[in-house]
Amino acid sequence: MRDPVDGEKILRLLEDLGNSCRGPGSVYIAGGSSAVVLGWRQATIDVDLKFFPEPEGIFECLPGLKIRQNVNIEMASPDDFVPALPGWRERSKWITTINRVDFYHFDFYTQSLSKLERDHAKDRVDVAAMVRVGLVVPTRLLELCDQLTPGEWSRYPAIEPDSVRAAVTRLIENEDA
Repeated sequence: MRDPVDGEKILRLLEDLGNSCRGPGSVYIAGGSSAVVLGWRQATIDVDLKFFPEPEGIFECLPGLKIRQNVNIEMASPDDFVPALPGWRERSKWITTINRVDFYHFDFYTQSLSKLERDHAKDRVDVAAMVRVGLVVPTRLLELCDQLTPGEWSRYPAIEPDSVRAAVTRLIENEDA
């Protein structure tokens, strides 16, 4: 078991990742990592990463970084659990660029959709924080969710699109209350 990770440690990990890569690419953080870096959580258990496009040499450097920094690194992103919403790359928030590697927060709309679908207590707190700080507008989330096609949803057979849409609708209703 590794220690919880704070924002400073996450940013140090991103710096080391960027400096260890041999080519350009993009790295996206998500979940607790975004919450910690942006300050609505103090720490997270692991750092969730997605590479797109994959920077050359990134997988080779991960084992050593995990050990040196005593951090759990997971290859996980919201689109592993729900379809990525249209325009996710353009909405992903830039963090920094290090040695030709761009670092972003994975699109907060897709993050919130994933959290609403999972519906854990911590997820509800995270979605409320995204709305409170203006990273997600619930009505826009519903618009984006409605743009997903049945074919996109079909890649996630355990999910009922209507129940996810209902969760987004409840978010809007709670926002209006």
